[in-house]
Amino acid sequence: MMRAKLRVSHADPLAEGQESQNLTFLAVAASHYPDDGTDENNTFARWTPNAVLQITICNPELIGKFAIGDEFYVDFTKVATPE
Repeated sequence: MMRAKLRVSHADPLAEGQESQNLTFLAVAASHYPDDGTDENNTFARWTPNAVLQITICNPELIGKFAIGDEFYVDFTKVATPE
């Protein structure tokens, strides 16, 4: 239904034995885009100029896997209403 492109802007530092991690993602943007507008982030920024996603992860397989500056596609799919 909708796809956003987000960049990790904050990741809590990890302490030994930590069981969760707080992450913050922001909409992609750049200080300069090519004159021809071909940069993918330019397209995403046009349609989603502002976004903030804060999430706490507790899955041990994911903790420490997100680095500041990493970019991700985030897909939003509506959940079907039960009958």
